[in-house]
Amino acid sequence: MYRILQETGAAKERRAQRRHPAYIKPQLIAEAPNQIWTWDISKLPGHCKGIIFCLYVLLDKFSRYVVGWTIEETESTTAAKRLVKHAVDHQGVDPDQLTIHADRGAPMTSKGPYALFDSLGVRGAHSRPRVSNDNPYSEAHFKTVKYHPLYPKRFTGLAEARHYFDRWFGWYNRQHHHINLGLFTPAQVHDGSYREIQATRQQALDEAYRQHPERFVKGPPRAPTVPRRVAINPDSHDEAANPTPRSQDHHNAPMNRELRKAQDATEAHPTRQGEKS
Repeated sequence: MYRILQETGAAKERRAQRRHPAYIKPQLIAEAPNQIWTWDISKLPGHCKGIIFCLYVLLDKFSRYVVGWTIEETESTTAAKRLVKHAVDHQGVDPDQLTIHADRGAPMTSKGPYALFDSLGVRGAHSRPRVSNDNPYSEAHFKTVKYHPLYPKRFTGLAEARHYFDRWFGWYNRQHHHINLGLFTPAQVHDGSYREIQATRQQALDEAYRQHPERFVKGPPRAPTVPRRVAINPDSHDEAANPTPRSQDHHNAPMNRELRKAQDATEAHPTRQGEKS
């Protein structure tokens, strides 16, 4: 009987089924700072079970620079709007220059931020529902935050949390040498000062190769640099345009030793600290 029903198309679900709309995979490409920002909210443990604080972070996708952050007791559309407005004003973003990407949390999808985006000339973008890797840069950043050796198990209050992250984001923006940024700091990439530093590093590597070419079996070394394009959900050609930095290759140990020597000569360059809302 069921074979006959299937052949005639009569064997199917008779109940009304929910139809999910087709969501487009977000593909966002940044080739310079202040083109794509991503933001998210992460929970911080309070002094006892059931007490949490909410860490809001706005991250520039190209430079990994924290352009804005704040800590509140709850997830709030008002706090999110205030953070975005402050960051856009401080960075001097022009209309139609910036896209802000986020997941589908309640503060992100509410009408308040979109009304603010329209007034600032900012475009909004969202992850697909139930897709965990559509906002990878913010997720990876929160892992960097919470896996830091000095990250406390609990915060006694808002004042302690804000004091800790005021120091932590200053360290991250100005002193943390990011492996995916060619060992530059986010601030150096964000303000463009990495170009002069890279030239200094390359000179040190050229001199090391001139003195001891036998140490470099792969030929003249090249200092790691910043990727030209940074993408969310890249196509194959975008992945090819962003090769893994050479500093991650274990065969480049001699180059890395010389590079670390060159870094000591470039630490005096002034950089900017991320702004707190």
